[in-house]
This record gives sequence, structure tokens and C-alpha cells, in this order.
Amino acid sequence: MQLGLNLGYWGAGNDEANLAMAEEADRLGYAVVWAAEAWGSDVVSVLGFLAARTSRIDIGSAIMQIPARTPAMTAMTAATLDTLSGGRFRLGLGVSGPQVSEGWHGVRFDKPLGRTREYVEIVRAALRRETLAYQGEHYTLPLPDGPGKALKMIIHPVREKVPVYLAAVGPRNLELAGEIADGALPLFLSAERAGDYLDPLRAGRAKAGLSLDGFDVAATFPVSIGPDPRACADPVRAYAALYLGGMGSRQQNFYNNIARRMGFEAEAREVQDLYLDRKQREAAAAVPYEFIDRTSLLGPPERIADRLGELAAAGVTTVSVSPYGATVEDRVESLRVLAGAVERAGLA
Repeated sequence: MQLGLNLGYWGAGNDEANLAMAEEADRLGYAVVWAAEAWGSDVVSVLGFLAARTSRIDIGSAIMQIPARTPAMTAMTAATLDTLSGGRFRLGLGVSGPQVSEGWHGVRFDKPLGRTREYVEIVRAALRRETLAYQGEHYTLPLPDGPGKALKMIIHPVREKVPVYLAAVGPRNLELAGEIADGALPLFLSAERAGDYLDPLRAGRAKAGLSLDGFDVAATFPVSIGPDPRACADPVRAYAALYLGGMGSRQQNFYNNIARRMGFEAEAREVQDLYLDRKQREAAAAVPYEFIDRTSLLGPPERIADRLGELAAAGVTTVSVSPYGATVEDRVESLRVLAGAVERAGLA
């Protein structure tokens, strides 16, 4: 098992901590540091900055939004970040959700699976420096009725193949990730219900004539360290409520669906209703402790070591952590504790 660090969004008042954690994760030998984008900071600028402030750790987008960029632009960006980082870039992609895609980017959220498949095919062809000609349902290159011509990327990425990850939580999207990607970026994975993620990934790999060997299941887990796991869950509540309640609509919220599949149907509905009624504090209080515990790393180091062992046995290959703490040093220290817990669990 490898360790990763997920910084989430830049510019949310935690930049000092994010930089300190990225530099410490680099020093400790973490495998990858991920950054994200929604409708605030963009992930590309952040990763360029992190590439300059680190030397060994991989830098990854979790995620780079598909509706925000053309496939060719994403290939150019991936090649540039791979060059700037000396071959350390991992390309994590996702379609985002209908509210962001249509409300922020002005791109229809239709047929996301087919769009993602074509997008990845074009990105990979461009990174292979093929002359780019593509005829698909969603993308046509070059356009057939104008002066455009098929072009080939004029720079050389450091590596012949930049790893591609898909943000995937639903069964069909997970199956697609297994079929066409090098890794998946799930949220709210629990060791007890890991089959909800791993079974569709295996099915997708089988479609491609492959097994899960070499495929990176890079799941993100909040980390809150302390003697009392229940008290450790409290700082994570607002994050869980945001995703279960606010990342989508009443009709379509992928993360709320995860909680329902885990058996928290009534609780997930209550959290969503409260959140969408702008009662965020009540929504956070309504998130069940059991849900947070299953999808986070909570408590003293020895308990976290046990959980890491369970996740490794379930098939998680990279545990990417989002540390919680009252101070910058608390969050940096969490990374050290996690590295020790991996050693304690015999997973290093």
C-alpha cells in the first residue's frame, strides 16, 4: 500500500497548511499529492506550484474537470505538467456534476460515460504525439466543414504514457474506469463495502482483457487522530454533510447514493434535506458516526493501523489522506503518524 495526500481545493484559507503538508509528504516518501478544482481555484496552477516546491512526490489532479477543457487542451496541460515536474504528473479526470457542468462551464451534462470514453481516447492519442484525427459521437477532429487540419503535439512529454485516473463512484463509471484508465479515485470507500467499488472495476478490467494487477485504487480518506474516535469524527462532519447534502440536487447526488447503498438511506435523506434547506450545521450533526467511521481514519495510531490493514486487504492500493487538525503542525504531524501506521501494519 502507498500513501497519498489529498489537499482538496486551494484558496480556501488553508494554503499555508497545504504547502507545509505537501513538502512534508515529499520528505516522508508519500507517493502522490493530489489537488482538486470545483468553481474556485483551478487545479493546473496549483500543481505547477507544487511541482516547483517538491522533488520526489508525484503530483496529480483529483480532478481536472472534463467540461472545463477540450481534450487537446488537457493533453497539452498534461504534457506540460509532466515536463515541469520531471515525469511526476498523474492525470485525474472527472465529468463533475450537472450543476457545475451546465451552470459554471455551460456544457450539457449528457451521456457522461460516452463523453468520457472519447475524451480519454483523444487525450491519449495526443500524448502519444499522433496526428490528431477523430470521428466520434461527441468529438470530431478536425471539424469537417472548415479550414482546420489534423495536428500533432509539438512538444515531447517526459513519459510515453502519463497515468490516467477517473473519478468514479457509481457502478457504470467504475466499470468504465477499469476498462480505460490506469486508476480510479473513489470517495467514501469503506473496507466493509469495498466490493461496491472493486467488483465494477474488475468487470471493466475484464472487458479490456486485464486484471486488477497494476491498477491503482487511490481512495481518499479524511484523517482525524486522537484518543476518542467519536470525538475525532466531529471535524469531519461538515465535509461529509457537504458531499451528502450539497454536491448535487435532490434528484441526482452521487455521494448521497453511496450512503444509501451502504444502508444509511433514511439518514442520507435527512442530511440532504437539511443541507438543501440551508441548515448546514444541523445537516453535519445528522451525519451518522458509523458512516464517518467507515469512510475515514479516526482515533489513535494503533486503530488507524488496523484500518489501513483492512483497506489493503480489501484491495485499496493507495490511501490518499486529508488530515484534520487545529493547527498546521497538527495536520503535518498527522502525515508522520500515518507513515508510522503503515509501518505498524506491515504495509510499507
